[in-house]
Amino acid sequence: MSESNLATRVRNFIVAIVGIVLSVLIVLGLRTQSSTATLATLAETTTPYEVALSNGQPTLLEFYADWCTSCQAMAPDIGALKDEYRDRVNFVMLNVDNTKWLPEMAEYEVDGIPHFVFLDRSGTAIAQAIGEQPRSIMAQNLDALILDRTVPFAKSIGKTSEFQPFVKSNADDPRSHGSQVQSSVQ
Repeated sequence: MSESNLATRVRNFIVAIVGIVLSVLIVLGLRTQSSTATLATLAETTTPYEVALSNGQPTLLEFYADWCTSCQAMAPDIGALKDEYRDRVNFVMLNVDNTKWLPEMAEYEVDGIPHFVFLDRSGTAIAQAIGEQPRSIMAQNLDALILDRTVPFAKSIGKTSEFQPFVKSNADDPRSHGSQVQSSVQ
């Protein structure tokens, strides 16, 4: 065997070993990565609204929209809370872009999102929070809800995306939040 042939084989062997090691590290890295909840995954696994009102568990309603940056920012925390409280609290996601939920948006006076409504075991609204909320605040509210106590942060307001569900829009952009384009017609 010549020296150049041996050097080529050693180099190929090292490249193969490095490739295998990198592949194993990538697979291990993907397996240990925590799954971060998104609005889509939360919506797919939501408790149906009708079930939540009748199953005797307290409920957290979240009015949201896919385009809402505040809703997107809170999705990982809501997903973690859902995992933590799954056997004790219903988590219901209601998309404000779906006209099916217009009666509920009117009932709970949704004018900014995310909009959270805390329902007791009988389905009665006992507290609301609007906008981005720290996970610790949401957890304290859920703990109180489970124990049938007064929700400590019942009227908490954080960063929201404006939402006007009953105004027709002439704008093409769904992020216009229902703003109207004025035109002069004579």
